[in-house]
Amino acid sequence: MGCGPSIPEKYSIRGKGRKRRSIIQEVAVFVPTIRIPVASDIAHPLRGIVSKDLVDRLSTLRAHVVALAEEIYSADVSAVQELQHALEEYLPVVLGLTMKESRLESSVQFRWKTLDDDQECCLASAWYEVLSVVHMMAMLALFEANLLLIPKNSQVGGERKVSEDAKKDVVDSLLRASGCLDYSVHRILVQIPAQVKKSFPSYLQEGMLEAISIQALAQCVEVQLGLASECEKATLSVKRRLACEQVSYFSQAHYCLSGCDTSDSYGKKLLLFLKWKCMEAKAAAYYYHGLVLDKGGEPANHISAVCCLSAADDLLSDSKRACLSFCLANPVTRVPPPWGVMKNMHKKIPDVAYKKFQVHGHLFEQNKNSTLQSVPDLPEFALSLRPEGYELPNTDSIWENVNGQPQIQSLKEHLKDGEDEVDSK
Repeated sequence: MGCGPSIPEKYSIRGKGRKRRSIIQEVAVFVPTIRIPVASDIAHPLRGIVSKDLVDRLSTLRAHVVALAEEIYSADVSAVQELQHALEEYLPVVLGLTMKESRLESSVQFRWKTLDDDQECCLASAWYEVLSVVHMMAMLALFEANLLLIPKNSQVGGERKVSEDAKKDVVDSLLRASGCLDYSVHRILVQIPAQVKKSFPSYLQEGMLEAISIQALAQCVEVQLGLASECEKATLSVKRRLACEQVSYFSQAHYCLSGCDTSDSYGKKLLLFLKWKCMEAKAAAYYYHGLVLDKGGEPANHISAVCCLSAADDLLSDSKRACLSFCLANPVTRVPPPWGVMKNMHKKIPDVAYKKFQVHGHLFEQNKNSTLQSVPDLPEFALSLRPEGYELPNTDSIWENVNGQPQIQSLKEHLKDGEDEVDSK
């Protein structure tokens, strides 16, 4: 089975459909898409091969995830954590289907859909199910980070008041998301046959997963730079390093998408987000680089500093346009207020650029033919963050002694299974 559009649930014959997301969201941490599991027939293909207790447990745990996932867009942090816990309970059990000795890897067709537009993908692959679960854990970690940075008590478009502890929790969530996606790329995708991966939706492409993993690291640095900008003890050199690291991460994330199909709305939105954030990061990096250079005593230092600050001012203007393009792209999102380091940059950069040119402008007249009047390159630093280490849990002990061979059922058990199937219909 491959991917294909499903009938939107608002037109379902089951009655009143699921309430769709109608509020235009505000974005601090970008979540490309949230995929949720759809009810799938687990019992029928496994009946008679594994115990009824195992089938019931697998079905019950997955059904619990399905029920919690439907309302995720209206959830708070505690509800997101409850769903994360449900996924963590389900994962060790479904992992049993991937065991070679069970010979059940392609026995069940697992259905997933995107929550925004109900685009569905159904594949008979337990490794696809495992990948989807770990991917959902990563997206929920990003979603949780976004919720923490946009408190529900904050006014729309107003200044965000986020505690330092909450910002540290954001960093933890982002590192966790990056770790899940990095593991998915290097340890889960390699388990899935190429012919199955051909049916994957675009947002499960290897390059897409890598890009979002690195985006999470970039936004970790974004939060750290915001904290450093508020700390009196943080030096200009420290702030410059963080800003330059942020540029490197966002640039790497953008590069990962170069070989991906980004023609759908999710890919286009992600590209626009990375372009916007990279411009913001470069503006901050050139601002701090200019201030560091200006501390030098030579005219060349001051000329380079003014060039950096002028570049920062231009990039800041470009980033505002890039932000608007991102927000207007489908799905439409609310224009966010500046936060973190950019909260002050929108005033500081143009003011400081103007003042420094007023002080050092005469040097440009004295060095008209000098190559010094070009914008210097940003310094490169070794990147300090890595994805948080993630490992799949051990397979649940309920799978012990399962060999994938048909089990002999008593007549009573067979009739009971038949009754259960009739009741479920």
